[in-house]
Amino acid sequence: MTATGKDSLSARSTLEVNGKSYAYYSLDKAAEQMGDVSKLPISMKVLLENMLRFEDGGFTVGREDIQAIIDWQKNPVTGSEIQYRPARVLLQDFTGVPCVVDLAAMRDAIKKLGGDTAKINPQVPVDLVIDHSVMVDEFGHPKAMEANMALEYERNAERYDFLKWGSKSFENFTAVPPGTGICHQVNLEYIGRGVWSSEDANGDLVAYPDTCVGTDSHTTMINGLGVLGWGVGGIEAEAAMLGQPISMLIPEVVGFKLTGRMAEGVTATDLVLTCVEMLRKVGVVGSFVEFYGEGVANLTLADRATIANMAPEYGATCGFFGIDHKTIDYMRLTGRSEDTIALVEAYAKAQGMWFDPTNEPVFSNTLELDVGTVVPSLAGPKRPQDRVTLGQVDELFNEDLAKVYKKTQAARVDVADTDHDIGDGDVVIAAITSCTNTSNPDVLIAAGLVAKKANERGMRPKPWVKTSLAPGSQVVTDYLVKSGLQDDLDALGFDLVGYGCTTCIGNSGPLAPPISDAINGNDIVAASVLSGNRNFEGRVSPDVRANFLASPPLVVAYALKGTVTEDIIETPIGQDQDGNDVMLADLWPSNAEIAEHRAANIDRSMFVKRYANVFDGDEHWQAITVEPSDTYQWRAGSTYIANPPYFEGMEMTPAPITDIVDAKPLAILGDSVTTDHISPAGAIKEDSPAGAYLKGNQVAKKDFNSYGSRRGNHDVMMRGTFANIRIKNEMVPGIEGGVTTYNGEQMPIYDAAMRHKADGTQLIVVGGKEYGTGSSRDWAAKGTILLGVRAVIVESFERIHRSNLVGMGVLPLQFKEGDTRASLGINADCTFSILGLADLKPGQDVEVEATRGDGSTFTFTALCRIDTENEMEYYRNGGILHYVLRKLAA
Repeated sequence: MTATGKDSLSARSTLEVNGKSYAYYSLDKAAEQMGDVSKLPISMKVLLENMLRFEDGGFTVGREDIQAIIDWQKNPVTGSEIQYRPARVLLQDFTGVPCVVDLAAMRDAIKKLGGDTAKINPQVPVDLVIDHSVMVDEFGHPKAMEANMALEYERNAERYDFLKWGSKSFENFTAVPPGTGICHQVNLEYIGRGVWSSEDANGDLVAYPDTCVGTDSHTTMINGLGVLGWGVGGIEAEAAMLGQPISMLIPEVVGFKLTGRMAEGVTATDLVLTCVEMLRKVGVVGSFVEFYGEGVANLTLADRATIANMAPEYGATCGFFGIDHKTIDYMRLTGRSEDTIALVEAYAKAQGMWFDPTNEPVFSNTLELDVGTVVPSLAGPKRPQDRVTLGQVDELFNEDLAKVYKKTQAARVDVADTDHDIGDGDVVIAAITSCTNTSNPDVLIAAGLVAKKANERGMRPKPWVKTSLAPGSQVVTDYLVKSGLQDDLDALGFDLVGYGCTTCIGNSGPLAPPISDAINGNDIVAASVLSGNRNFEGRVSPDVRANFLASPPLVVAYALKGTVTEDIIETPIGQDQDGNDVMLADLWPSNAEIAEHRAANIDRSMFVKRYANVFDGDEHWQAITVEPSDTYQWRAGSTYIANPPYFEGMEMTPAPITDIVDAKPLAILGDSVTTDHISPAGAIKEDSPAGAYLKGNQVAKKDFNSYGSRRGNHDVMMRGTFANIRIKNEMVPGIEGGVTTYNGEQMPIYDAAMRHKADGTQLIVVGGKEYGTGSSRDWAAKGTILLGVRAVIVESFERIHRSNLVGMGVLPLQFKEGDTRASLGINADCTFSILGLADLKPGQDVEVEATRGDGSTFTFTALCRIDTENEMEYYRNGGILHYVLRKLAA
């Protein structure tokens, strides 16, 4: 229902802070009229405030939505649909470029429909941070960052020109230039406010919780600051920018009670890997996780942010921490104004959103961890939830060599033109990278101290290890330099290579040719150790099959050790300059040493200075000269930025949904298919359809760049869909890579899709559990629809990818309990018909009629995973962008 001002609750109140008067929507006032809210989790109180504020504004928020959140305390399960409006949107350049491309295309489209191009403007603040494009081409020397930045601008000149045009041509849109930091760390240290304020239609200053959605799944990191935020697909983010609500079901909230404090030698990385393992076992997909208990009070803000960051890895919508004195101290350290800090504290206390470690809200489910029991750990070799204790890594790898990699014994080969050999399990990449860990001073100082103690003993990494340091903020460099630890890291090859995601997103750069040749010529299962949050197959490097997530000090340790095949605790990590064995314990810093360095070397002035000119950029950025314009002048033949085909032939009235008839499978996939499998971010192979397209457009192999960098061009990206080098399509058993069959002939998935399209044949994709794990990558859905896939039928979906499929007009269907592709005998010869789609309802059962190659038939029932009526409207319109465009044009 649409509420009006006179029907709305009288929950508006006034807050006086530092001589300023703010209007706000009081939860206490709402409670007086509609019921007690004291046992709501803090994250749910944020949703409740959102409903109160937008009901008063006359939006499609009804009294029943407010009551549903209050009544959730009585039955804390997934509830009714609500329309949620975040305060702002966060983008990064890989997912941000297609967002800006779509906005530019929408301006063209609305013009053709006779609408006003000015309506295609962000209605809420949008910050885009360019952090995903820098690659580790150069490393291990003082000029590495300078060289990598020069290459970054050379490769991405057209993209950066386009993004700068966007920042000048759209209102409410800012771009943070390359070389500044990683979006989530910049969000945590600078953009996030805790409490937002803006003028309403009456000119009153209204205070409300800082909330955000972002086109990167690790947007959840900001929950460590008490800011409710999570990752959405680019298409959903674009709708939010244009004033559309996020349609969601009232979530379950899982309470994770933390007690105790971390033991000596244990890091926040070890803690979060333990949390990931525990929460994956419980199953929290689609839920909020809220951390509570006295153990939370013992964590630093940076520790909380580390745990919040990896919410996508444990499958939750977000991992939330409330605001308390640690939050206030962090905001003061990082340079927020005293007015902002005072407002955050006063507002949180007035609204009952101030974290009390003794309070136990109502939760849908709870679990508990004594933080003191956490031990040093890694996760791998291919999933973040597969935690392994430090002393068992060698056993795990050696077992996996036979079980996972089908090798009966470890191979070792000489590396050409060197004096060393290389074998299975040798660490060829050691990377300190990623927002997850480089936002946390304690683990970076720990890495520096390990390097210092190793350097004092004359130790060096093994010669086959590619080392790199890519922090998420320039402040990291300031405190590492001030403490002298950067010199020690440099001595071990961990020179600064850039400020960005690098290895964590697959931009690890090439290995030295002799090492790459030795690996690929001898089927060696090489390893990487990185302080990142993702280690999916084919992500880190095309040469590396076993990838382990670890804390930064362990990254340094494994660079020295050079292998994961030996116990790093019980065997020497290396030898000193006198030939004496050195154990890991000899290098590991104490908690007191770390705390002493932190206190002596980090202060507020560092943050104030670094963020004073955050939008200015370096001389490369300043040299990009563009003029703002109403519509973008698309460059003919561009292989980076192209006008997408989504709105071609679009009319004001959507065409009726047609049934799916005699559709063939394009791919039949297993469990835990990630968005990296569906739409890879890394290197483009020369012999792939995307490589052939680029060569056909006179792009040299050295200039291919990555799939992630070319997300502004649909011709590249649709050719890259399902093209991951490690994807396994069961239609072609025993083969890795993006291949399928067309009438029995084996060929690349893109080529087969185009032949099916020419035949007029519709397509589906079939899969297993956790389909779409990982990134918020909208191209995983965009590529799917552009290949002609009408429906995806799997055992379960990950949250963001399911939403993205709906947002692009692809029907997500879920097998009923007990049914799988195997139990139903689904294979490459089957065809599928799904009828009655014109009358489809959210969450209804759908009959799927299937015919086998021999002519026999069978049917099965699947659940329609279009979950809300709003989503159904998107589907009927052919996607969320079409829905928004028609609404704005009308």
